[in-house]
Amino acid sequence: MVEFARLDRLPPYVFAQVTEIKMQARRRGEDVIDLGMGNPDMGTPDHVVDKLVEAVRKSHNHRYSASMGITKLRHAIAAWYQRRYDVAIDPDREAIVTIGVKEGMSHLVLVTIRPGDVVFTPTPTYPIHPYSAIIAGGDVRGVPVGPGQDFFENLMNAVRQSWPRPKLLIISYPHNPTTEVVDLDFFQRVVDFAKEHKIMVIHDFAYADLVFDGYQAPSFLQAKGAKDVGVEFFSMSKSYNMAGWRVGFCVGNPEIIFALRRIKSYLDYGIFQPIQIAAIIALNGPQECVGEIVDTYRSRRDTLITGLNRAGWDVPSPKGTMFVWAKIPPKYSHMGSVEFSKFLINEAQVAVSPGLGFGEYGDEYVRFALIENNMRINQAIRGIRKVM
Repeated sequence: MVEFARLDRLPPYVFAQVTEIKMQARRRGEDVIDLGMGNPDMGTPDHVVDKLVEAVRKSHNHRYSASMGITKLRHAIAAWYQRRYDVAIDPDREAIVTIGVKEGMSHLVLVTIRPGDVVFTPTPTYPIHPYSAIIAGGDVRGVPVGPGQDFFENLMNAVRQSWPRPKLLIISYPHNPTTEVVDLDFFQRVVDFAKEHKIMVIHDFAYADLVFDGYQAPSFLQAKGAKDVGVEFFSMSKSYNMAGWRVGFCVGNPEIIFALRRIKSYLDYGIFQPIQIAAIIALNGPQECVGEIVDTYRSRRDTLITGLNRAGWDVPSPKGTMFVWAKIPPKYSHMGSVEFSKFLINEAQVAVSPGLGFGEYGDEYVRFALIENNMRINQAIRGIRKVM
């Protein structure tokens, strides 16, 4: 057998077990409601699609693009940050377009750490946060987050117990999967910590717009001195329903941006140019579509939370993301998240994501993704009520 050293360091993919159970049920003809993968089900706004179609019909847009992103898109990114967060971004030195956040983060971690470097990531968290470091040869230490956890106390404990000293901290708020949100003071403490310990920060801001109940998510770059220590990634996937388009960007510290720009120049020729042109329209155009998307997720959240609570499953209502993070009911807590997820598929015809797939501290939870309409969510509630 051929050995692949980097693959050997990757743990078994927990979600694959649940996916297989779901597919078996569907092959039996069962109508399984899939609230597992966070894959937006709504279409991209019409004015963005129309611009894509227009740009595709121009043959000069079919050529190789630029790995750092076209100039007009980087200027649109800078203008968006100025409008939204009053943060000045130099479009030539402090912004780069990425093929979604996963690609950008993976390549940034690859170019900024060496084998053996220590990387701090939350646990539980979105899998690419620790896996990007593992693929790059780093040593990952999880910092527990979620209900009842003190992030900064856990962060200091991780520093005291780590050698060599950490090179990188990856964070993401609003947080997937725990749905936790933070204020600007939190980011200021992160910046101060990073300066004190000479550590680089990457903030994944994928759910910047998906916030509810009057909460507004701050940008990491709004904290004083944030550009001295780190960068922030944003994805067009959630705010504009452009998940399959694979377009995002990274902004912040110019030296870190240069490192990502340099490695990408060896690896790709950038995103298909019509997609970048359409992304400009999304950022610069009318933003009512974003509000409509948020309203849809809010309605789905309310339907799911109300239904779960009426079924006897006490779950708090999140202020951000497109997810609900639900602690497994006491009656079923002995199962752990993987077996409980299988149980919900087989007995309630509802698929969710097992918390263990996001890290060891997630095994008491499952994650619901708000990717079905209210009618289907109510159908899922009826199935859950039956087994509860």
